[in-house]
Amino acid sequence: MGRRKLRKFAEIAERPNVVEPSKEIYEKVKGKWNELIFRNDQPITLELACGRGEYSIGLARIFPERNHIGIDIKGDRIWKGSGIALDEGLSNVAFLRTHMLELSNFFEKNEVSEIWITFPDPRPRDRDEKRRVTHDRYLDIYKSLVKSDAVIRLKTDNTGLFEYSLEVLKNRTDIKDLTYTFDLYHSELKPECHDIRTRYEKKFSEEGHDIKYLRFSFVN
Repeated sequence: MGRRKLRKFAEIAERPNVVEPSKEIYEKVKGKWNELIFRNDQPITLELACGRGEYSIGLARIFPERNHIGIDIKGDRIWKGSGIALDEGLSNVAFLRTHMLELSNFFEKNEVSEIWITFPDPRPRDRDEKRRVTHDRYLDIYKSLVKSDAVIRLKTDNTGLFEYSLEVLKNRTDIKDLTYTFDLYHSELKPECHDIRTRYEKKFSEEGHDIKYLRFSFVN
């Protein structure tokens, strides 16, 4: 591991807005995010596989009345977003370092009010289907965490992942209010995304890829 990465890991270990295995709070935060981290009772939004946390930061700026948690396993990615949050004094955003399959270890039922999944790895190979973030095993985890009126949102440039996600969602019996577009920038759904664009979104759209977007809720 290079010196730069080691420095980043050392820095996030000291940051109060990062929850990771090196910290005692890592084992205690489940069901207590608002009590232990945010010190308020605001609704919680998750950004899954957040990378640098660009959406979490963007949403935190726009919606100070909500709490936002970016989740990623890569500490050097979280380092970027957590630093921006501290520099800007954004007390309504935090970061969790864990695998998405472990989410139920950190959130109680009804603790989450919204989920964003932005430009995840599409996992195009058939053998990697179970690793796609809209595979049934992931959807079951999300359902176990969210409030009854929670909205789950997906943005991607990848047509294969988007079509796969739509097929999975349409085949389930516990999905409601499924709404989607294959061309977000020319859709009436565009305002829902608040014009927050990650570096991947900028890159893919500049290359001529249409941005796809969907949202849905679970029937509880």
